[in-house]
Amino acid sequence: MKKYSYLLICLLLSVSAMAQKAVLNFDVKEHDFGKINEEVGKITYEFEFVNKGTSPLVVNRVQASCGCTTPVWTKEPIEPGKRGSITVTYSTTGRPGAFAKSIIVYSNAIDEQMMLLIKGDVIPKQNADRASYYPVNLGGLMSKAKFIQMNNIVKGDKQTRVLEVQNSGKVSVKPTFEGLPLYVTATVSPETLKPNEEGKITFTLNSKNATSWGPTSDEFYVVLNGKRQFSEDFKLTLVSNFVEDFNRMTLDQKRKAPILDLPVRALNFGTLKAGSKRVGKFKISNRGQNPLEIRRVINNNKEIVSRQQQLTVGSGKSADIVLNLNAKNLSEGEYKKSIMIQTNDPDNSFMILVLSWTVLK
Repeated sequence: MKKYSYLLICLLLSVSAMAQKAVLNFDVKEHDFGKINEEVGKITYEFEFVNKGTSPLVVNRVQASCGCTTPVWTKEPIEPGKRGSITVTYSTTGRPGAFAKSIIVYSNAIDEQMMLLIKGDVIPKQNADRASYYPVNLGGLMSKAKFIQMNNIVKGDKQTRVLEVQNSGKVSVKPTFEGLPLYVTATVSPETLKPNEEGKITFTLNSKNATSWGPTSDEFYVVLNGKRQFSEDFKLTLVSNFVEDFNRMTLDQKRKAPILDLPVRALNFGTLKAGSKRVGKFKISNRGQNPLEIRRVINNNKEIVSRQQQLTVGSGKSADIVLNLNAKNLSEGEYKKSIMIQTNDPDNSFMILVLSWTVLK
C-alpha cells in the first residue's frame, strides 16, 4: 500500500509541475514562400505564437540550420495569454533553386525544443555569372557566407562544415586563418587558388578539445598570402552549441546522477532608482549523489552580471548564483529579463530563470 501511495504522490507532483509550466503554441509551424526571384535578395516571414501555459514563457534561443537564415525573436518573458513572434529572414542571393530550412526554438515550455520550417524555390537571375553565387567579399576571396553554422554537437563528437569560395582577384591567393579556436581546424582545397578558381574550405570541430558548454560564437579572420588584416571585411564567425547526450549514460550513472533542486526560478530585484545597483541570488541544491555542475550561466543582458560562470555543488550541499544589477543606463519603467543555466542534471540540463525589476527616476 505504501508503494502505491508513493507512486500516487509522484504522479500528482509531476502533474502539478507540468500545470505550472509555460506552453508555446504557434499559429503555424511551416511557411512556403513559393517561387521567388533571386534578385529580391531577402525574404521574411513572421511566426506568431501565444503562451497558453500558466507561467511566463521565455524563448531563450533560436537556431537556424544555416547562416543564410537569420532569426529575430521576442526575448522578454511572455506572460500567460500574451503573444510573441519569431521573424525569419532568408537570403536568396547566390542561392538559386529549391530550399527547405529548419529553425529550432529553445524555451522553458513543456516542449523545450520546437521546429519551424521555411521553404521555397528561388528562380535564378537571367544571364547570371558564376561570381554572383558568392555574395560575401573577404578581401577578394568571394564566399557563400560569413557564418559557419554547426548544429548541436555532443561533447566528444566531431562535426564538419564546408564553405565554398572563389578567388575573384588577378593574382593567386593562399588562404590561411588567424584566431581559430583550438578545437577547430580548417583545410583549404586547393591550398592556393588561381584567379577565378573555385575551392572549398572544410571546417572540422572536435568538441573533445573544447572547454565551453552551450551556445558559442567564435570569430576569426581570413589571411590571404600571409597578409593579416583584422577588420570586418576579413572576419568569419563559427556558431556552435555544445551539449551532452544523457542517453549514453548507463543505468548506474543515471542512478547516481546529480539532481538540481531550484524551487524558485524567478527573482524580483524590487524597485530601484536609475543609476543605482542591486544584488540578488538564486539558491541551488543538489539532491543527487554525484556533484552537480553548473557548467555555464548564459546571460545576454548588459545590465546583469553573474558572479559565477561555473559552479560545483556536492551531494546534499547548496550554493548561490549571485547576480548584480546595474541600473546606470536604464530608463524609467518595468523590466523583465532572463538568464539560462546549463547543468549536468539529465532531467534539467537547461533551465531558464526569470528576472524582474522596476526603475524609478
